[in-house]
Amino acid sequence: MDQQNITQLKKSMAPFENIDEKSSIRQLINTLLPLAAFWYGAYLSLSVSYWLTLPILVIAAGFMVRAFILFHDCCHQSFFKSRKANDVLGTILGAVTLVPYQQWKNSHSIHHSTSGNLDKRGIGDLRIMTVDEYAAASFWQRLGYRFYRNPLVMFGLGPFGVFLIAYRFNRRGARRKERLNTYLTNALIAGIYALLIWAIGWQAFLMIQGPIFFMSGSLGIWLFYVQHQFEDSYFEHQDEWSYVKAAVEGSSYYKLPRLFQWITGNIGFHHVHHLSPKVPNYNLEKAHDSSAPLQKATTITIGESLKSLRFRLWDEEGKRFISFKEMKLMKRQTSAAGVLKAARRAS
Repeated sequence: MDQQNITQLKKSMAPFENIDEKSSIRQLINTLLPLAAFWYGAYLSLSVSYWLTLPILVIAAGFMVRAFILFHDCCHQSFFKSRKANDVLGTILGAVTLVPYQQWKNSHSIHHSTSGNLDKRGIGDLRIMTVDEYAAASFWQRLGYRFYRNPLVMFGLGPFGVFLIAYRFNRRGARRKERLNTYLTNALIAGIYALLIWAIGWQAFLMIQGPIFFMSGSLGIWLFYVQHQFEDSYFEHQDEWSYVKAAVEGSSYYKLPRLFQWITGNIGFHHVHHLSPKVPNYNLEKAHDSSAPLQKATTITIGESLKSLRFRLWDEEGKRFISFKEMKLMKRQTSAAGVLKAARRAS
């Protein structure tokens, strides 16, 4: 893609960046009211059977994910036209989803500006090592990385480590506004949880909020993971890195069934979102459908996305993700080729 086409592609997103506040308000209503209703319904069902409660919690977890998408749009100033309105609603939704608004807004902005850049990893993204980096790492570094990339750890322990622990603290070097927002978010969470525990008791609270938190947190991490971790993704060093290529080639179109697409706020059109973060979630599909280049982005179905669970390392030479098993095979093949070459020289 030459520079002229890149410029044209970015310009073509402008009409879809318009914010329709009526649509935003409708989304607030059709997200937060069902979330509250299913939460209360889950409480009422406890007196009947927890087996009845569980499917209600699954649905409530879906609406919690949707609430996070609205929070996400506030971070990009694409939910309301007013910056202050985005900041206020974002902080409130941050308390609901356990994510400090200013902290996530700042780190996520860095993620967008560095996604796919091998020289600027580490803020707002998942940890990725290249094959060469892994080969040069110490035993303990390799062990730590294997532990981190294990699906049971990432999607099982991840929600607790990220949403419950990491987000309760400020980042090193965070500015005053960000620090104060984290304190405010923690205070709001404590207040909301204390009120609910006072109203229904700590046992009922844990039986309801615990599963909702875990399921929505795991799904949130999964969505973030799968939309950048597909086999032929895009990673380059700074001198060859391109923002547009990182967006279109390094972010997938996660094609979901209509219901799941609605629950996840169209975030499956992740390539569109990375190309133009100002596009509200309800315009992402329209932007995708309007552009032939965007329709050529890597499309991944739910079934295909499960293959990404084996991806562990980025192979710079092959320009693709590989598993630890594939890395060992490559190492053996390289070693065998070296032995053969040495034998030919000796003969």
